[in-house]
Amino acid sequence: MTLHQRIYADLERRILSGELSPGDRIPFEHELTDTYRCSRMTVSKAISELAGRGLVTRRRRAGTFVAQPKAHAAVLSIPDLQAEVAARGQAYGYALLDRVERDARDDDETELAAGGRLLDLTCLHSADGTPLALEHRLIALAAAPQAVDVDFQTLAPGGWLLTSEPWTEAENRISAIEADPTAARLLGLKLDAACLCVERRTWRDGQGVTRVWQTFPGDRYDLVARFSPGHMKDIRR
Repeated sequence: MTLHQRIYADLERRILSGELSPGDRIPFEHELTDTYRCSRMTVSKAISELAGRGLVTRRRRAGTFVAQPKAHAAVLSIPDLQAEVAARGQAYGYALLDRVERDARDDDETELAAGGRLLDLTCLHSADGTPLALEHRLIALAAAPQAVDVDFQTLAPGGWLLTSEPWTEAENRISAIEADPTAARLLGLKLDAACLCVERRTWRDGQGVTRVWQTFPGDRYDLVARFSPGHMKDIRR
């Protein structure tokens, strides 16, 4: 581990553990140079990488602060399907069906990281051997360049993104759809069977990170938001 990686890792640990909370100022660069006995360039490189991941924001003349998380709506959090299946006592299954690196094709896709290269993934999730969700996901490589080197044959992209690429803003859209021929075949459904589609987008400080469509058989998955004034809790089953 190089010195700038050590500084990055130390600050990341303090942020993710909650030792440094959103809005807290991290030590000034000159303080870090004294602590680690290194050049200011080394410290600046570590902080730039933290800012690139959306963990901190720099304010001119004020310093660097832990980023404030925000979301369009709190109705649904971002789920980890593997954790959900395991929590129900079922065996989780995953298969990567297609992986393509390509350019954006339309205006909607161009919104992801300002139209840079995209990683286009199609995968299938299952529970106890029964198909649970067909997933089509786009990852903006400008926002998550390390995704190119991840082995998504064995690692589900959603779980990897949750642990490796923090987001500051998210949007969920839920709709009822009918299974098209591809979804019907892969999910083991009749053509035009009722399905639940969850479309999700995430951003980091205004930069698009990922967009995903997850199609669930209508009789195998539901989403319920339980809430009271000033409090909201998500329940899935």
